[in-house]
Amino acid sequence: VKLQDFWVLELFHGPTFAFKDVALQFLGNLFEFFLERGKIQQSITILGATSGDTGSAAIHGLRGKRNVSCFIMFPLGKVTEIQERQMTTIPDENIHCLSIKGDFDDCQAIVKAAFADSKFRDEVKLGAINSINWARVLAQITYYFYSYLRVTDGQGTDSPISLNYAVPTGNFGDILAGYYAKRMGLPVDQLVVCTNENDVLHRFLSSGVYQKTPAVLTIAPSMDISVSSNFERYLYYLAEESGDTLAGWMETFETSGQLSVSPVVLEQARQDFSSFSSDRAAILKAMRSVFEQERPGQEGYLVCPHTATAVVAANALKLPPHRTVCLATAHPAKFEEAEQLALSVNQLPKRPEVLDALFRLKERKTLIPRDLKNVQDFVRSKLKGKSTKEESFLFNDKTTTVLAVAAVVVTV
Repeated sequence: VKLQDFWVLELFHGPTFAFKDVALQFLGNLFEFFLERGKIQQSITILGATSGDTGSAAIHGLRGKRNVSCFIMFPLGKVTEIQERQMTTIPDENIHCLSIKGDFDDCQAIVKAAFADSKFRDEVKLGAINSINWARVLAQITYYFYSYLRVTDGQGTDSPISLNYAVPTGNFGDILAGYYAKRMGLPVDQLVVCTNENDVLHRFLSSGVYQKTPAVLTIAPSMDISVSSNFERYLYYLAEESGDTLAGWMETFETSGQLSVSPVVLEQARQDFSSFSSDRAAILKAMRSVFEQERPGQEGYLVCPHTATAVVAANALKLPPHRTVCLATAHPAKFEEAEQLALSVNQLPKRPEVLDALFRLKERKTLIPRDLKNVQDFVRSKLKGKSTKEESFLFNDKTTTVLAVAAVVVTV
């Protein structure tokens, strides 16, 4: 879609209205295809973590798939209601939604720990749908080439035109796909890392220090991530493809919560990526500004709060309008709080019927403590076909102790 100041690559036309559908519809069919062949294994257990969009896209890609069991963890109270209902209203028996008291980083840490447990991994035949799975990134490379060809189609120049891509990113997977596309020869000028207040990537590109800080809740919740798991893949190239160097960096990060690179390495990273961080006010202003742009004979164009971070970055960095593509990662209707804050009541668009219908469906979800063993026990019980018994768990933090019923399926 061509707007006044830039192009928008709409990646939200899949079943869950988010860019994750592009890769996860492909991945679900890929799993089923190879499992049916049975040459490697005949079943798989998917364990995934989501900050909102990955979970619903994975569930819709895997629901009803033969020989596939899917377990998705999401942070309690830290995804939008629509995002949660897109997961919890799916009735297929191979789908299980786990609500974790914590944040996305806690969920992601459990996934990584489960894969590191070789006994459990082999026992349940564990597989991944987060972008830890290379096939996710592989599928996402394609839309960089597609968008480039569409934008430059008919330009009739002898030399290739380079485009800029402004990419909302939290876990670094979407923009990593763009980096690989550029390494494959796609004419790309700037790849812009666009973040919200959870700006670990922007801080690294500004200072050379990659430091974990507590994630804060924002109006762009799918990017509320303080450790970007795919960033390790890029660090491999900054380490001159030395596994030993990378291992040393990551060991330092795991023990201290931060790693630093030399000025020379930082300069290389800045050649590969630009970055910009947007706060709440800037995101809402961008949503409002794009919506109010003059579009003769058409309604205002509304972007989601994540896409708005790309708009803010493109304008702040003064990227050339006819050669800049902002990735629209989700439909704005999935983030109604941000819509209501950005627009006046009479400007609010009607919720798409398929999303409206979610509020008339029953939910299935299970509250699980933030603990690897409890998650593993729940997975084992479901795979064995046993009904999960009601158990009590004690949640402790500095300020309060909450006694919660943990392994009980809640039907709303």
